Amino acid sequence: MGYGALPLEKRLKENIRNYRLANLYKIEELISQMRLLHELTGIKILLTDRHGEKMAAMGNFADFTPDVVGEPGRKLRVANRTVGHVYTREEEVEAGKEKMASSFLEQLVQMWERLGEEVYRNRESAVYIDEIELLIEEEHRIRHGVQEDMLTGVLNKACFKERMKALDESEVVPVAAVEANINDWKFAHDHFGDEESDRLIQIIARILKEEAKEEYILGRVDGDVFHIAIPAPEDGEAEGYMERIQSRCNDYVDTKLTPSVAVGLMYKSNVEETLEDVFAEAEYKMFENKFEMKQNPAYQARLHKNIS
Repeated sequence: MGYGALPLEKRLKENIRNYRLANLYKIEELISQMRLLHELTGIKILLTDRHGEKMAAMGNFADFTPDVVGEPGRKLRVANRTVGHVYTREEEVEAGKEKMASSFLEQLVQMWERLGEEVYRNRESAVYIDEIELLIEEEHRIRHGVQEDMLTGVLNKACFKERMKALDESEVVPVAAVEANINDWKFAHDHFGDEESDRLIQIIARILKEEAKEEYILGRVDGDVFHIAIPAPEDGEAEGYMERIQSRCNDYVDTKLTPSVAVGLMYKSNVEETLEDVFAEAEYKMFENKFEMKQNPAYQARLHKNIS
């Protein structure tokens, strides 16, 4: 296995021990299915976790203490490991329905096992892919230096801070400090997933780069936050840059995403100031702008246009 990650099959074999029923299932859905079978046939059903803790019951099991070692009932297994136990009492099953009740229960447990297996594999595979991507990114940084943010192509946080330190030491003033924060990145992530939320970041980064002059210094300093330093800007230059990027976002047409950024601007006008402090002040301005934008009905309409 490349990149030093734990192989997927080994991960699947070992990590199931860390899962409980609530990690694999929506317990309320299991209860609903148990209730339906109980109502149809009269069979009493008890579901426990792997240690015998009662999770759900249809019928009275108050006088019953599960013994998952001596009398494990019907084992519920995922990835070749027991994750739960199913116990039954059939004394109230309607005459002639005993075979049907037993058959339905067997099919129900098999369905749970298939569902648990699918959920488990999907979750572990997603974590595995994330780890591989991080390792690939680390390898990329080792090979190509640590200046570039891999997702966007702008400076990463560490390199941007170094550039700001060098700019401070050069005693260039004024310097415009612009903070651009993506609006509702979490909304995009929650509704459309990792791939689309990453694409939103890339769209914003591309707009920031395309509207910037060569001397602008751009960095991605947090997941959805960009800093832009403009050394010795002309009058109105930084304000014009912010207007252009917001206009580009407003005009952007996409079937899913709604690119939008809140911006804040402050100026370093004294060589004794640090750009780190100036960007901290720009953040307050950005939050004021964000509040105004998010109260705008037109923006909210754009944001929700693709959500049914």
